[in-house]
Amino acid sequence: MHRQPGIAQTGQPAGSHHPPAIRGRAGLIGGLAALSGILFGLDTGVMSGALDLIAQEFTLSDLQRESIVAIMLLGAALGVVAAAWLSHTWGRKRTLVLTAGLFVIGPLLCAEASSFGTLLFARLLLGVATGATTFTTPLYIAEIADSGRRGTMILGYQLMISCGLLAAYVSDGLFSYFGVWRWMLGIVGFPGLVFMMGVMFLPPSPRWLLAQGRERDARRVLIELRGLPRLVMAERNAIMARLAARKDGIGNFMNDPNCRRAMWLAVGLQVAQQFSGINAVLYYAPYIIGLVGYSHYVQVWGPVGVGVINLLSTFVATFWVDRIGRRPMLIGGFAVMALAMAGQAMILAGGVPPMPGLRLLMGACMLVFVAAFAFSAGPLAWLLCAEILPLRGREFGMACSTCANWIANMVVSATFLTGLEVLGAGRVLWVYAALNVAFMAMVALRVPETRGMTLEQIEAELMRGTKLRALGCNAPPEKH
Repeated sequence: MHRQPGIAQTGQPAGSHHPPAIRGRAGLIGGLAALSGILFGLDTGVMSGALDLIAQEFTLSDLQRESIVAIMLLGAALGVVAAAWLSHTWGRKRTLVLTAGLFVIGPLLCAEASSFGTLLFARLLLGVATGATTFTTPLYIAEIADSGRRGTMILGYQLMISCGLLAAYVSDGLFSYFGVWRWMLGIVGFPGLVFMMGVMFLPPSPRWLLAQGRERDARRVLIELRGLPRLVMAERNAIMARLAARKDGIGNFMNDPNCRRAMWLAVGLQVAQQFSGINAVLYYAPYIIGLVGYSHYVQVWGPVGVGVINLLSTFVATFWVDRIGRRPMLIGGFAVMALAMAGQAMILAGGVPPMPGLRLLMGACMLVFVAAFAFSAGPLAWLLCAEILPLRGREFGMACSTCANWIANMVVSATFLTGLEVLGAGRVLWVYAALNVAFMAMVALRVPETRGMTLEQIEAELMRGTKLRALGCNAPPEKH
């Protein structure tokens, strides 16, 4: 699924087991910024229940149904590019305010859409807002959080996305009894309005203020965030040192082979996350449930079970990520996803399963797939991207990898129904099962284990030419 990036410094100093408590208002402010994750989840999940009703009213073909889903993802890719420029030029806070405004306007336009074209335009605006927030919110959180809690606060953003997704499924289930898809889409504007009002009171990012030469304003914000003036000067000096060493942009990507290989791994992780098939399940859950012969009631409320499993598994991943490690969780997750997809493919190979037991097994396979994704590829692709991309060019790298995520998401969403019609459900699911096996091999061969390493350690080894897989293992330099 569409889970969200972070330009975070998640590493802790060696030997640190108990991160310092969040002081000042940083926790409250970070929590408010993370509420954009709920809007992301709502706008992503709400179409699952509304799509059939929209198709009936506007008499849509499968291609047009796919277009309604895919147009938002195209907008998201554009939103990432726009946010990368706006957050650098206007600042993180102003970009969040603009994004919040689109989260209000987009749902209202969806609710008032009188034609298929108008609905597509409204979904495009929502996509721009969603893509912009996936870039800007984790960046803002990373820059206002203290170093000991930065990773936790960014994973909190992931949990907010899961909460929003579950809320969308529940809302769809309730409104489906009245057949009012306009309310399903329009009601998302209300939390968007609350978020817009709250985000206007957020302080600017102190790091962005220092980059603009506004040191007095940055010091005031740091005192507000930390609550302890004696900590402000040390943090100010650390930020200035990082700014002095930082060189962003395409020049580093083109000229530094170490930046390039980290970039391509980040892009590969994002593509793997989407081509696992997660959004084919999340966007078209009622359709898939209907394929195996379940009633309309199950089609309406089945996605709620998907949302609950997704949320619980994300909680579990947050707890275990620094205990088990990134690589074992990813390898195990892709392995389970491959088995779950293969199970669904075998059940659907002969058409609608004639036995109730097979239908139950199909539902179980779907839930296992979602749980495995939320435990592994969902949050960890974003976390690893934040960890392996070097400081020089990190914002550019995150923008490229996030765009890759949304483009891959769009490809999956825009071809799933067509694939079912042309190839059949069984063959399409076998393709996704095979892709998950390939991604498991990619993780085993290329992805490093970054657990317990600071970002400074990861970057130092990367820039020395250490093989990606061997970061943290004192491996010999990699030949280019």
